[in-house]
Amino acid sequence: MSLKYAVLAALLEGEASGYELSKAFDASLANFWPATPQQLYRELERLAQDGLVRARTVEQERRPNKRMFTLTEAGRAELGAFAAQPPKRPTALRDELLIKIQAMDGGDPEVTRALVEERMGWARGKLDRYRRLRDRLLDGRTEEEYLRTAERAGPYLTLMAGIGFEEENLRWCRRVLAILEQRRTGARPEAAPAGDR
Repeated sequence: MSLKYAVLAALLEGEASGYELSKAFDASLANFWPATPQQLYRELERLAQDGLVRARTVEQERRPNKRMFTLTEAGRAELGAFAAQPPKRPTALRDELLIKIQAMDGGDPEVTRALVEERMGWARGKLDRYRRLRDRLLDGRTEEEYLRTAERAGPYLTLMAGIGFEEENLRWCRRVLAILEQRRTGARPEAAPAGDR
């Protein structure tokens, strides 16, 4: 899938400048489709050339002019057609840390521990961001109320996937650290809780 559809989906929230889109992208779509600001700006220009978004220039005092982008009807139709197609292939996990874990035997266990602890820090940071975003979306409502009454449920559903992914990352990291400790001390492994098997 190209970045094109992720940008079109982000513009469903309404008109945005490239900068605003970059911030919104980082807050909501980056949990499953990361992109740099430069990639977003290039994609916005292509989408405008293809007639899928409309660009207008807003003049500003004491600041450079900014371009605002909105979806066109053609963009909405293209996004709708994309959303109706099944994914071309299932999700594949590509994670450099897993290769390092695969190759850890014979290496320094403290290095492996540090790598896993670093991953835990990243996961906690993302989880905190996602939970703050969830709280902003809910704005005092229960999840059930929000999903029943919100104009758009898609952003919340993808946020739930990001939260679940990072929670699983943390669970896995804790398990790896426990196993590393058991191997270091020679203690008998504890049985994993039913949910961790």
